[in-house]
Amino acid sequence: MRSRLSPPTSTAPDLVATATLTVETPGEGFSEITQEVARFLAAIAAGDGALFLYLRHTSASLVIQENADPDVRTDLVTALHRLAPVDAGWVHDTEGADDMPAHVKTMLTGISLHVPVMAGKLCLGTWQGIYLAEHRTRPHRREVVLQFIGGRAAG
Repeated sequence: MRSRLSPPTSTAPDLVATATLTVETPGEGFSEITQEVARFLAAIAAGDGALFLYLRHTSASLVIQENADPDVRTDLVTALHRLAPVDAGWVHDTEGADDMPAHVKTMLTGISLHVPVMAGKLCLGTWQGIYLAEHRTRPHRREVVLQFIGGRAAG
């Protein structure tokens, strides 16, 4: 194995900024929120630090996924259907047949992310994007809490 560590950098955190991003989902599927998150970082003049994202719901998720080929997202929805099918005989169905499978999908994929930020930019890979994954069939209004902890942009 070959590996190489870049020279470390350090930042004295002097900025904690928080906002809530409201996302209107079209129903089941993936809604990319990368640009909205980047606008938050620009608005607060973020430098180096960490961005925390937290979804305030239990039937949707936050994920980092490929943003180049939409077929990936289609296949991911198919995979999640296979892991938590609607017709699996769930006991909890108070909010509809798709609710319990949505809770299982959320448990598998998660409701929080953290992304390093360098010079005010998300440290995502070339084909990575931040997505809200809606697991319910109907459209929903979802809230994502964004919190940056780090330094202010130089300049």
